[in-house]
Amino acid sequence: MCGHSQRAGRAARKRRRKRESTILSVSLCHQPQYVRLMKFLHQRGFSSTVLQPVLFTDTGRGLQTLKSIKPGELVISLPESCLITTSTVLDSYVGQYVKSWKPCLSPLLALCVFLVCERHRGEASDWFPYIDVLPSTYTCPAYFTDDIMAVLPASVRRRALEQREVVQELHSSNQNFFRFLQPILNKPTEDVLTYEALRWAWCSVNTRSVFMSQPPNNFLSGQDNYALAPFLDLLNHRPDVQVRASFNNQTRCYEIRSVAGSLRYQQAFINYGSHDNQRLLLEYGFVATANPHSVVYVDTELLCDVLRSDRSLDQKIKFLRDNSFLHNLTVSSEGPSWRLMTALRLLSLPQSL
Repeated sequence: MCGHSQRAGRAARKRRRKRESTILSVSLCHQPQYVRLMKFLHQRGFSSTVLQPVLFTDTGRGLQTLKSIKPGELVISLPESCLITTSTVLDSYVGQYVKSWKPCLSPLLALCVFLVCERHRGEASDWFPYIDVLPSTYTCPAYFTDDIMAVLPASVRRRALEQREVVQELHSSNQNFFRFLQPILNKPTEDVLTYEALRWAWCSVNTRSVFMSQPPNNFLSGQDNYALAPFLDLLNHRPDVQVRASFNNQTRCYEIRSVAGSLRYQQAFINYGSHDNQRLLLEYGFVATANPHSVVYVDTELLCDVLRSDRSLDQKIKFLRDNSFLHNLTVSSEGPSWRLMTALRLLSLPQSL
């Protein structure tokens, strides 16, 4: 058994090496927008001799190693001055409007409004070199058309629609604040802070920010742990990669260290967490091939359809729903999840029990 496992492991590594050897890449570091980005970051204290922006045939944009990276080695160290946080917003020309608005805005909305305003300013924006390399559109559910929504599995469709509604509500419920910003805009607010613009900013923050707790303040309400990290956010996700990522209070830099190391001229990856493909799709707009965390979600409707002859089914489903046991019912390569097994055990009990 042990020998078979080792052979399978070697075979998997050979297949991965063969797959990686067929991946083509084109350097982006000489394109004007990336030259401008690197000059902008260099002026703020950042330099990278380890990574370069590259277009890969399998993942699109990413970062390629220029030398072998040893286990535990620092891959990237981005100074605090290069990060966009709510502190950036509060210290900017938008800050006085955010500080004086009641009720307090959420940190997410403050960042979204700042991004929209900065994009509206174009090359006059201090952050234009970063804004210019952000995607102009995204593939997360807020961008899904009705045709795409219609072909999603029921449980995924519900959550995708919820995301779209969250962004729509964020836009519709903050019209008064948007109008309050008219003095800093050279066009009517309804032409600048549109639903499409806010959706773009919302997806930029939600798909590209890193976790970084901010000091509390009296101007914003809610969890404040977003930081947009130029250049660093070009790192793509791979589920089998391990890194250590955090803000270093001594160096005042956001740092990423490789756990296992990486070969020269390979794509450098980061790990967003142990997410299955449904969560990756809903939160980031992509799925990962050969994802070891992949699961199949079991819909409540399927359970009800299978057990429709049980006269006590409604009572059992109500009990499970009241106790939050109808969420995340999954089957993985290791079998049914504990939550699914618990639900099935209760559903199979005689009515008398």
